[in-house]
Amino acid sequence: MPGVNAFLPRTALVTGLIIAALNVVFGGLEYGFARLPVWFYLAQLLLIPAMLVPMRYFPMAAVTPDFLRRAVYFALGWAVPFAIYKFSLDVLNPLFSPAASLISYLTVIIAFALIMAAVRRPNR
Repeated sequence: MPGVNAFLPRTALVTGLIIAALNVVFGGLEYGFARLPVWFYLAQLLLIPAMLVPMRYFPMAAVTPDFLRRAVYFALGWAVPFAIYKFSLDVLNPLFSPAASLISYLTVIIAFALIMAAVRRPNR
C-alpha cells in the first residue's frame, strides 16, 4: 500500500507480542499458570496476524477528517486483536457468559474508538 509507514509491520508484530504476553501474565495470575490450557497459549499466537491484518486502518484513521469514519477505522483496527485478547481470557472464567462478554467487548470497542477518534484528530 503506497504511503504506508515501513515501521508499521514491525510495530504490529511487537504490539501483538506484547498484548499476547500480557494476556498470558494476566491469565496466569488470575487462574494459575499451570491451569492455563494449551489452547489459551496457542490463541495468543493469533494476535500476531490479528495485529498485522487490520493495521492498515490506523494510518487511514490518522488522516480521516470525519469523526465517525475515523472512529470506525479505529474500531476496525482494534476489533479482532481485542476479541482474541478478551474472549480467550473470558472463556477461562467458570462463570463465563457469552452475552455478557460480547456486550462488554462491544462497549469497550465503541468507547475506545470514540476516544481515539477524539484524541487523534488529523492536523489541518
